[in-house]
Amino acid sequence: MRTAGERTSLLRKIPAVNTLLDRPEVQALTSRYSREFVTDLVREAVDELRSAVAAGEAREGDVDGFAEGLMRRLESAISHRFSRRKTLVLNASGVIVHTNLGRSIFSKEAAARMLAAAVGYGDLEYNIEKGGRGSRQEHIESLLARLFPGRRGLAVNNNAGAVMLALNTLAEGKEVLISRGELVEIGGSFRIPDVMSKSGAILHEVGTTNRTRLADFEKALSDRTGLLLKVHTSNYRIIGFTEETPVQSLASLARKAGVPLLVDQGSGCLIDLSSYGLKDEPTVGALLDAGGDVVTFSGDKLLGGPQAGILVGTGDLIARMKSNALYRALRPDKTTVAALEATLESFVAGDPINEIPTLRMLSRPADVIRKRSEAMAAGLDLLAAGRVESRIEEGVSRVGGGSAPMEDIPTFLLALRPREGGAEAYELSLRRGRPPVVSRVRDGWALLDLRTILEEQEEVLLGSLIAALP
Repeated sequence: MRTAGERTSLLRKIPAVNTLLDRPEVQALTSRYSREFVTDLVREAVDELRSAVAAGEAREGDVDGFAEGLMRRLESAISHRFSRRKTLVLNASGVIVHTNLGRSIFSKEAAARMLAAAVGYGDLEYNIEKGGRGSRQEHIESLLARLFPGRRGLAVNNNAGAVMLALNTLAEGKEVLISRGELVEIGGSFRIPDVMSKSGAILHEVGTTNRTRLADFEKALSDRTGLLLKVHTSNYRIIGFTEETPVQSLASLARKAGVPLLVDQGSGCLIDLSSYGLKDEPTVGALLDAGGDVVTFSGDKLLGGPQAGILVGTGDLIARMKSNALYRALRPDKTTVAALEATLESFVAGDPINEIPTLRMLSRPADVIRKRSEAMAAGLDLLAAGRVESRIEEGVSRVGGGSAPMEDIPTFLLALRPREGGAEAYELSLRRGRPPVVSRVRDGWALLDLRTILEEQEEVLLGSLIAALP
């Protein structure tokens, strides 16, 4: 244990912060980062050494070599500070709309529009023809009117916001009738009852968890009723002894009662996807045709665009929501507007199945995925020098994002087993790589589904698969 005098002597030998900042290599660092940032890092390093000396934990060599080893410490500190930045991930999980990985990938046009909106001025709320104030929603409203003739539309920042805006506008202080089986949690512990409470509407549950009939709604109607709410259970299914009230029946009852019917469709499915395996996902248009006065849905799930909440319905109801002061707190920013416009344009005048990555991934036949997997396996055989065993096996992909929970999409999986180290260690190495690769492990094999890998990412993925091998 060092004496107090020895510790004092060592403390005096520690270079001053300003002296360290004058070193040429540290000066070079300030050309890449602000001087204030570098100064903070140097001061933290000096304080850490002082604490170690004061506690008797530092050797004389630690103090003598501190200045020479400073750059290594600073580079390590910078790497640690920025290691948690959001980064590109290669999604080989087979979950297409992966909530934890950012949900839908934008189309190239949507990404380009978003970038253009971010780095320059635009006509967000400026009418170029009139030379005065315009509406940020004008083009979105026009596109939604084309997609859903006879209805108006409005976009907000997410679907929970859309539901809240509708409830607050149409049923604040009034009862909202909803089946007990549809009181869903929509992710991140956000639940329909909580959203309803914040909106100022009053929850009135009807029926039971597994069976709710039209008679349950009829019995609950009163002069306090402001709205009927139907929630599509897009993130789970109740099977067995069940019964739910269809939208058509609720619409008839709502008209008789003189109250609106709000349908939360959720997933943003605009086109019939049954031929691709999604047989239980109703389209927004079908729900409107069935009698929904307002339908809400997400922009970043099966719509394949940015995070947004969209409301489509009768003109007077949408107009009331747009004039609600709450709308201003929920309206989307300029980059979201730009990306959403491009995404909706694909549905109006383009080829959404091929232009929008989410729908392209979902629609690709399993045989196409098999051929891509076989090509990847051949590349590994050629370049990995026998360090990994590979095979192709049948599997299933999932839509994800709270959509179509019971639907399996047939696929083929690239199964890999390193000659050394095991599949679990290989999966960890892939996940910690740059870029990280998200895969899964089953029965001693690392499994990768190329359905959720873009074609242009295949070369990077091959390099990552090789780099992660022991």
